[in-house]
Formats: sequence, structure tokens, C-alpha cells
Amino acid sequence: MLKLTKLGVSVLGSRVLSVRGRKSGEPRSVPVNLLKLDGERYLVAPRGVTQWVRNLRVAGEGQLSVGRRTETFGYTELADDEKPAILRAYLKRWKFEVGVFFDGVDAKASDEELLAIAPGYPIFKIA
Repeated sequence: MLKLTKLGVSVLGSRVLSVRGRKSGEPRSVPVNLLKLDGERYLVAPRGVTQWVRNLRVAGEGQLSVGRRTETFGYTELADDEKPAILRAYLKRWKFEVGVFFDGVDAKASDEELLAIAPGYPIFKIA
């Protein structure tokens, strides 16, 4: 996925996220799925609080790329009570790829179930 996205082919919204390392200051890159929902764009961390999440929180901004097109962005991190609809849409679109990280919770889960898992999945609204 990373190679295709770097070549300019976005598969189901794939992007390369680049963020300055919080300790090294060096750019770090990882493939991500950019969710578009109701006119907004979101980055969901399906593996929880990973290195890219920690780096993004410290850096305050990142870059999303597809091929040679690069966009620098700011973000707002969502509160847990704002996450259920985003998690549902994310799972509906990418469950085949990331479902294993959600311990059996899927897009058909109730709001209560999604609220229960929300603290483990950071979500960033792209500004």
C-alpha cells in the first residue's frame, strides 16, 4: 500500500502520513487511511496510541501525500464522545484491513459499544 500511495495511486483513500519525530526531529512516514465523512476528513489510529500518534500530538501538524501531491495539515483531536460515528464509518470502509485491531467490534456495533472502545483509538479531524 505504501509503495502504491508513494507512486500516486490512492487505494480507498490511502495516504502517506509524514510527521516530525518527537525525539529525533527527523521525518517519519507511515501509510494511513484518510476517512472522508460529511464534508470532513479524519485520521483514525486503528492500532491505538502508536508512534505516529505520539509524534503528531507533539508536532502539532503533519503532511499527507499521494505521489507528488503533499498537503500540510493541522488537526483537532476528538473527544471520546465524538468518536462513535467516525469509528462506525471507518470500520464500514476498512474492516477487511483493520478489523483485527478492534477485538470483534464492527460497523454494526451499538453507540455504547463504540463509546466503550473509543479511548483506545485516537481520531484526528484534519483542519
